[in-house]
This record gives sequence, structure tokens and C-alpha cells, in this order.
Amino acid sequence: MQRFAFFPRSAGGPLADLRGAYLVGADSVPAKGELRLEGEQIVCESRSLDPIGLSLLWRIQGDGVYQLETTRLLPRAEPYHLHIELARHRLMRISMKREEWGLFDYPGMETIANLVDEARDKFVDALGAVEKPERAAKLADASLARSIQASEEMCRFHASVFLTRRQQAGGFARPFLGVTLPGSLSKQPLKSRVVDVFDFARVPFSWREIQPKEQGATYETCDQAIKACAKLGLPIRGGPLLSFGVTSVPDWMYIWENDYDAISDFAREHIRRTVSRYSSQISNWIVASGLHADSVFSFTFEQIIDLTRTAVSVTRQSAPRSQILLELTQPWGEYYARNQRTVPPMLYAEMAVQSGIPFDAFGLQLIFGLDAEGFHLRDTLQISSLIDRLANLGKPIHLTSVAVPNSGSAGGATNGSWTDASQAEWLVNLLQNALSKPYVESAAMQCLCDGANASVPGCGVLREDGSAKPAYTQLAQLRASLQGEGRK
Repeated sequence: MQRFAFFPRSAGGPLADLRGAYLVGADSVPAKGELRLEGEQIVCESRSLDPIGLSLLWRIQGDGVYQLETTRLLPRAEPYHLHIELARHRLMRISMKREEWGLFDYPGMETIANLVDEARDKFVDALGAVEKPERAAKLADASLARSIQASEEMCRFHASVFLTRRQQAGGFARPFLGVTLPGSLSKQPLKSRVVDVFDFARVPFSWREIQPKEQGATYETCDQAIKACAKLGLPIRGGPLLSFGVTSVPDWMYIWENDYDAISDFAREHIRRTVSRYSSQISNWIVASGLHADSVFSFTFEQIIDLTRTAVSVTRQSAPRSQILLELTQPWGEYYARNQRTVPPMLYAEMAVQSGIPFDAFGLQLIFGLDAEGFHLRDTLQISSLIDRLANLGKPIHLTSVAVPNSGSAGGATNGSWTDASQAEWLVNLLQNALSKPYVESAAMQCLCDGANASVPGCGVLREDGSAKPAYTQLAQLRASLQGEGRK
């Protein structure tokens, strides 16, 4: 058992209801365990004697609320100082990333290095004041705030260096910015806004909508979207073809929930029929999405890998020249702490590669700002580190769905609460950081327009009436600058 003492009178602090909190083991893989509040302590009961850490939403002095992580610690009776352990973990992460990126002596890093030194000094002061825990909490919070600032600036600095190199090498000559289209693009101003900024469109294919009854399938909605993209001259990314989330599976499938062979056969036929229908119009498919995460069916690990192989092989047979993506959802794997019949996302990715499944690239969903498990806000260093780790598997990466809201703060927010301006700033910062990495080939926004059908409220780059939000304007400027540099 671990206990973490916190001091709510300090500037930082956990959210009182511990929403989104979970335990983490080696390599930040979520671990099963129980969490509860006892006064001003968080009690963590793990089923393992190995060191564990705690991940939770945390308020940063002057910089909003993020999902942060402590160091991994051995069980003991005496409580750990939560503020100190959060500050310690962030300093460790900064040090590791500075070394990995070769930034310790890099010209131009002096100001950032000074911030890191200040954070370290505050951390040492916190350790020295541990006999006065409330004072230590304030010092550790100050250290963490400087560390967050330093890590954000370090990510921007690193991105600026490599973004410039990629621009100069003509790395943005190919389409790299996309968006998921709404069901209808009937308004002419909306059509022009799409082609003015975006290079390609993502068209969803929902099995539940395509085949609402076991016999027969209808593609009317998909046909309309494909025709709209063709008129606009937009390349199409289709999918996901296979997902077993509650909003994706047809109701009639539930009678087969204990018959894996039947489910596999139905999936195979759905993919074959859909890809064959659009093979001449779509050459980029997300064939499977989130098979590693929560499913309405209880698949074994072997069955998850088998379904992945089936989705890829059937698509390859039906459209041999297509680019095939596997999409990772909830990429920090919080769901695994609750349901260990699922698979941690990095383990799924590693097994997909090691099993020889012939897919071309990974898709990565980065959706934040919802008050729901798996969607709490992460800072830039965490996101950048995740992308780097996924790239080590040797496959290109596409950010297939990127979204944050433009209001509220329940799922974490920068500077207290989301606004149109902070949404735009966050999106541009994320794209600059991700696209500076040569193995990230594209990024697609989750929603074109705000509205009732948006998966994240207010995540569109256009308002519901089609008028431009700051995100749209700044994405247009970013795309123009990157493509302009690439042509020089």
C-alpha cells in the first residue's frame, strides 16, 4: 500500500473527487488497484508488491490542469509527499528528454536551461523543508510550475529546429493536413473553407450505420460523402472499418457475442464488401480502431491480434495498393487499470509489428479535454514522448483525430478554462511539435464544424454556422507557411 499526502492550501493540488486517477507500473502502463481519499491523503492499494506511481489531474500554478504522474515508489506505511513526487517525476522526464534530444549543450537552450535549474533548486528546497510539509508543498508546486514551463518551451524549441529542417527539405510537398467531414457539405461557403485549408478528408465508416440489420447493407451516407470529396478534388481517408465500441457495433451482432468465429466472419465480410465498393476511390484506409481498448465483446489477446490480421489481410486483398493504418485510441491506456481483459496500447502496437501483420502505418487519436476516462489533458512533453516511443516501432505515424474543446475545464485545460483562442494555440502548438518529427506524415482534425454531432463539444475549427474560429485561421496560416517554405 502507498499513501500520498497532499496539502490543498498550496497553489497546486488534486481534484477532490480523484476523477481520472489511476495507478501506473513500469513504462507507465496502468496497473489495477483501488484508490480512495482519507482526509488529506490518497490511499493506493495495489495487487502487486512492485513499485507503482499515481497518475491524476493536477492544478499547476498559473498553467491550468493536466493529467500528471508521480515517480514509481515502493509500498511503505509512511505516506509519500505527493507534491514532491510529482515535481521529481517531471524533472526526471525533462532530464531524460534533454539527453535523448541532444539539448544539454545546444545553442539557444540557455534560457530554458535556466528555468530547469530554477525548478531543480526549488525541488531541492522542498526536500530540505520536508519536516514542514505545507512549506515543502508550496516549494514543490513552484518547482513543478517551472518544470512544466520549461518542458513546454523545450518542446517548442526542439520542434522549431526540426520543423525548419523538414521545411527546407521539402517535407510538406505532399498532403499533410486533413479533417473529418460532416454528413453533408451542401453549403457552398463550407466547401470553399474545406479546400482552402485542408489537403484531404476523412470519411467515417460506421458498421452500425452501414449494416443496421443482419441481411443487407446501405451505403447511401457514405456515397454522398465520397461524391462530395470527389467534387472538391480531396483525397479520402476512409474508416475505421472495424471497431467494437458501443457506438460502432450493430445491435444484431450481440446475439453472437459468445461465438468468436461468427463475429470474425461477419467482420471479414463487412470489410471485404466495403473496401471492394470504394477501392477505386479510396486508397487510404483505417482498417481497425481501438481493438486494444474497451469492446462490447470479451475478446482474448489472441483474438484481438487475429481480428487485426483479418482486417489488414482482407483490405490488402481487396485493394492491394491501399495504404493501411491501425488506429490507437486512448493511447495512455487508462482503461487497462479497470479492465485487464483489454490490451495496453503500446503492447498492442508492438505485437502488431512483431506478428508480421502487413500494415503500413499507425494512426494515433489525440482527443483531450473531456471529463471522461482516457481523455484528460496531457501536456506537450507527454504527447511528444508518446509519439517518439511509438516511432521506435519503425512505422510511420498519422495523427488521425485531433481535438480539444473551446470551453470548460472538467477534463483539464490550459490557463484555467478553454477558450477559442487557447484552443487555436493548443492545436497549432501540437501540430508544430508533431510535424517536426519526420515520421509523422499527417494530422487530421476530429471535426470540421461545431454542433450536436461533434464528439468533443466545440472541437470544430468552424462554428456551427460555418464562420471561422481562430483555430481555422491559424491552421490556414500554419499550412501556408509550411508549404511555402517547402517550395523554396
